[in-house]
Amino acid sequence: MYMLPAPVLTYVSYPPNKSTQNAILFLSDIFGPKLVNSQLIADQFAANGYFVVLPDLFHGDPVPVEREGNFDVMAWLQNHLPPVTDPVIDRTIRYMRQEQGCQRIGGVGYCYGGKYVARYLKPGLLDVGYMAHPTHVEVDELKGIQGPLSISAASSDYLFPTEKRRESEDILSELGHPYEITVHSHVEHGYAVRCNMEIKQQRVAKEKSFAQAVGWFDAYLKE
Repeated sequence: MYMLPAPVLTYVSYPPNKSTQNAILFLSDIFGPKLVNSQLIADQFAANGYFVVLPDLFHGDPVPVEREGNFDVMAWLQNHLPPVTDPVIDRTIRYMRQEQGCQRIGGVGYCYGGKYVARYLKPGLLDVGYMAHPTHVEVDELKGIQGPLSISAASSDYLFPTEKRRESEDILSELGHPYEITVHSHVEHGYAVRCNMEIKQQRVAKEKSFAQAVGWFDAYLKE
């Protein structure tokens, strides 16, 4: 774990050649950068040739993994809306481009982080985007993207239901940017980060979701 200016607690993972030219900004789910699953995924992206930065979007206040049954996620979310989260992402992108020399940055967003991939997929910010089981992405945010976007979705997801997924496809088809949407059966929200690897359908969906992201970045991000 490193500290970025602000300070922002951040997990950083380097590719084998230590190059920072092609980078990934990893925007996590509500459990933040200390979740081991997220760190392992960051390391996997790094092993595939990307410099990965996984910042704490929540100022040390992620949702507890072992939370009590009465924990109010929606109340928590009200303290982590764009006016609070955007400045963290702004600082992180400046750090990546100005201090680390990142020339091309892809955005990876799981759950909560998917919204911010859409918000930042613009020239000079994020060049390419990927999101898995995204949440709370507004129509105007998706319409505002200005680069290639890949989405991995679950066939059953109360936070990204079928009608929202189809609406997203309609929007993306009208925008004209490269896009893809992959739907996985027998999994639910969160499968791309937190799944039961002993259950074949969940393991396959998680692995294929990651491969989808790497393939997308290899095609549209690497130079």
